[in-house]
Amino acid sequence: MAAVVAALALTACGGGTDSSSSGPDSPSPAGGGAGSAAFPVTVEHKYGSTTIEEEPEKVVTLGLSDQDAVLALGVRPVGAVDWFKEKPYGKWPWTRELWGSDTPEIVGERDEYNMEKIAALQPDLVIAQYSGMKKEQYDTLSKFTKVVAQPRDYPDYGAPWQEMTRQVGTSLGKDEQAEKLIEDIDARFGEVRDANPRFGSLTLAVADSFEAGKYSAFTATDPKAIFFKELGFQSKPEIDKLAKPGWNVAELSAEKLNVLDVDRLVWVTSGTDADDRIKAEPLYRKLKVSQDKRDLFVPYQDPDIGAAFSFNTVLSIPYAIEEITPLLTAVE
Repeated sequence: MAAVVAALALTACGGGTDSSSSGPDSPSPAGGGAGSAAFPVTVEHKYGSTTIEEEPEKVVTLGLSDQDAVLALGVRPVGAVDWFKEKPYGKWPWTRELWGSDTPEIVGERDEYNMEKIAALQPDLVIAQYSGMKKEQYDTLSKFTKVVAQPRDYPDYGAPWQEMTRQVGTSLGKDEQAEKLIEDIDARFGEVRDANPRFGSLTLAVADSFEAGKYSAFTATDPKAIFFKELGFQSKPEIDKLAKPGWNVAELSAEKLNVLDVDRLVWVTSGTDADDRIKAEPLYRKLKVSQDKRDLFVPYQDPDIGAAFSFNTVLSIPYAIEEITPLLTAVE
């Protein structure tokens, strides 16, 4: 392995509490033997297929939110990447207790991986589902460990959370547990739709803005848009048409803000300064959604509502539903 590490060529590619009776297993650093009878397993992915002969003892997650599904299935990753430039343990209310004191090594930021750190952990398995892993990165990692890359039939960052959870479940030999988690979350979405049938007749868009004059609207393949669709809302196809091929956002100038004139508009932002700046934009103030106060401004963090539906995982979804549903139902 030392020879492999010495020869590594670092690659970089750019592009981010609720409980139930059927909650996740109590995680352990290793698989604990619970799924050992399931092996060997073969997982198809973007760069081919990977056969895992035995239950992994050490797992590293390289997808931005992959650690959630792994934790939910009872395994604590020994390494993970940082998405929000916050350590991916202890911060988020939906995973804080599951990490406990077994915190992972930070092995990268978003899609930039520190190959030496990963190799030093001697993982049996690397999982990269919600990721933009490149072929060169996959090849490098495959020299010293098993790698399950992102789902093959979807664009990077475009696979549904259900598909990514199933891939993780198969990789860990825990298909049945993964399917149960998916069924429970689907049931939660169904409860919200049943309680709020009017959601089904409303269009909703999710947007953000990190600097003056520049706005982003998320396409139908982005986890944030998927989350609200599963709550029952309709998306706006015009947003997808404005996005560049392969992108999960449509970049908008102030002159293009009219595409956001929907029944419900959810701004997910970095804080009140950004909210005030958006509200003060003259062209935005002309929109009916603004004038009728059918726009919601929610933060990514503190409280972690935006982060929860950005992750859109089996662990974060219950938290996101609990936090955002009252805000949506309060809008007339």
